Amino acid sequence: RLQEFVTVLVRDPRMQREDSWHSYIDYEIFIHTNSMCFTRKTSCVRRRFREFVWLRQRLQSNAVLIQLPELPSKTPFFNMNNPHHVDHRRQGLQEFLEKILQDALLLSDSRLHLFLQTQLSPEDMEACVSGQTKYSVADAIHKFASLNRRFPIEDEERKKRGDKADSDSESSSSGLGPSDDSISCGCKANPASEES
Repeated sequence: RLQEFVTVLVRDPRMQREDSWHSYIDYEIFIHTNSMCFTRKTSCVRRRFREFVWLRQRLQSNAVLIQLPELPSKTPFFNMNNPHHVDHRRQGLQEFLEKILQDALLLSDSRLHLFLQTQLSPEDMEACVSGQTKYSVADAIHKFASLNRRFPIEDEERKKRGDKADSDSESSSSGLGPSDDSISCGCKANPASEES
């Protein structure tokens, strides 16, 4: 039997502006696995620190007897313009996920999978897990994966055809958010075709 593995990378911190006063940093979470627990074997999403905090709280409330690993401390001196601070936090977030993904009980929590494999907000993840959405956890993960599986060539083909049905037919009422490329997070299926 093949040894199961889950590789998780937290990488590519980027500054995002909320408004003229507030910015935050989000991080790309890349998963590569052969684990039966995962719907998708490769995925890539962007998450910010406060979403990690939410995840830890939810996992802890479900797995009361497990001592969850700590997140990197939320320091008042955190400076998002300081590469050392940002990288220290990135490493801490990666260690947090690595430890969580070694625990079979935590791996059975749907919230963890939605966090790692969709771009749903914490509110939408809660709604999905508690059955208040039209889509299931697996639907949400498949939907997100299909949004992210665009290759640059396909995009070019679509532009040539003037085919916009793809982005207009899905309304946000599906609860899965906009189905345009704003969700894509820089995981290129084919690094050779990267334009920079």
